[in-house]
Amino acid sequence: MKIISWNLNGIRACHKKGLTDFVKKEKPDIFCVQETKAHIDQVEDEAKHLGYKHFYWSSAVRKGYSGVATFTDTEPKQISIGWGQTEYSSEGRIVVTDHGSFDLYNIYFPNGGSGDERHNFKQKFLKDLNIHLKEKLKTGREVIVVGDYNVAHKEVDVFDPVRLSTESGFLPEERAWFDSFLQLGFIDTFRYFHPSDKDRYTWWSYRELARISNRGWRIDYICVSKGLEKNLVSADILDDVEGSDHCPVVATLKI
Repeated sequence: MKIISWNLNGIRACHKKGLTDFVKKEKPDIFCVQETKAHIDQVEDEAKHLGYKHFYWSSAVRKGYSGVATFTDTEPKQISIGWGQTEYSSEGRIVVTDHGSFDLYNIYFPNGGSGDERHNFKQKFLKDLNIHLKEKLKTGREVIVVGDYNVAHKEVDVFDPVRLSTESGFLPEERAWFDSFLQLGFIDTFRYFHPSDKDRYTWWSYRELARISNRGWRIDYICVSKGLEKNLVSADILDDVEGSDHCPVVATLKI
């Protein structure tokens, strides 16, 4: 089973840049996207489904903001938008799909960089997510969490760890959250297969033309619960793929 996650920075713009061709080439069994910046009725028919039989969108109440969508050919046993906290689901941040042997969380984590209010919102989101996932894992379910986490974990995951240590997304409390998230029982699949890789990023600032010089951040992840470790086959960053200020990440499992 091949899972790809990609922050599109606008599905309509990315669709014009060859999104469908990318899907046809890579053929992910499950394709998760974040930051659609659209409601499903605002996009072209092809972009609504991207060639998949089943597609589940969660869009923000606010138009042109946030939004996630999960595409799959195998119908999930259950679909939910978030885990019951409306302040997150109203921003179009979460689609959860039950694939039998695991639950897949497609999440666009908040960005806390615009001021204290959004910083505090993000920190609450991170705390609430861990509380929820801890309880979910207690039930014996295996879980995969994909998406734009908006947090870089280790110094190797940003191009300038000293300068960026005071920036949202690489703050000490956010990095500590990532430690606690993994301690719940999750594996960062990219690091599992590429423990010593450097200069591998998933996001580059458009404003700073950062991709040209590879001044990036690794903030997009596919993390799996430890019970799925035996199923892992490979994981990578598709950093040659353009169309967004993020690039896709991929993991393959024997399911």
